[in-house]
Amino acid sequence: MRWRSFVAVGDSFTEGMDDAYPDGTYRGWADLVATRLAAEAGPDFGYANLAIRGRLFPNIVAEQVPAALAMKPDLISFAAGGNDVLRRTFDADSFVPRFDSVIAQLRSGGADVVLFRFADVMARLPGQRLVAPRVGLLNRVVGEVAERHGAILVDLYADDTYLNPMLWSTDRLHLSAAGHRRVAGQVLAALGVGCDEEWLMVPPHPAPTPWLAARRADLRWAGQHLAPWIKRRLTGRSSGDLVTAKRPVLGPFSSD
Repeated sequence: MRWRSFVAVGDSFTEGMDDAYPDGTYRGWADLVATRLAAEAGPDFGYANLAIRGRLFPNIVAEQVPAALAMKPDLISFAAGGNDVLRRTFDADSFVPRFDSVIAQLRSGGADVVLFRFADVMARLPGQRLVAPRVGLLNRVVGEVAERHGAILVDLYADDTYLNPMLWSTDRLHLSAAGHRRVAGQVLAALGVGCDEEWLMVPPHPAPTPWLAARRADLRWAGQHLAPWIKRRLTGRSSGDLVTAKRPVLGPFSSD
């Protein structure tokens, strides 16, 4: 087994929202990948997940990257920037070189690094005209940086399966349990490690929703998810302000 330690770095995507364990904590694709790698590597395999929902790129770089490097893992996943492109303060000119330098730093220690081109989440959200070009820029940069530094690229954007709403949670922003399983399967495929075939199975598309019912659903979504998000932006708060990393220390991992 090539990897005996794995550290996951990022935001809610990597923390595992909205794929819950029975106790309400989040599992997500990174835990699923760690489960499979641990089964291959044996009891000495170590896993840490430093990701925290709502974190912006500068916070991830300042807080999580040094901690990940200090653990000297064989494998690091890095997924960041998704929260940044949703904000009007996003500065592409400073983001692009900073992203490149961070990946160079992660690779300099000898670890393999997994990067992601993000799926098209804007297909279900308002603000496409403003945000979609930023997502496109982020995905382009990720692809170029992965090639430049020899990182392992997982291209979720190229997978039209993620247009299926069943792979997304009710907030339309985070993956469902089925979505996280599919990401885990694609990560493992990129690593050359087999996985449970069910992880890559896609639920059937839901039946078309009548126009009036769809508008009612939009209104419920706006009240339950969009309005709280806007309130946090206006007050300078984040959904992760009171959240700590679920696995801050590199240690043995079991899915039990």
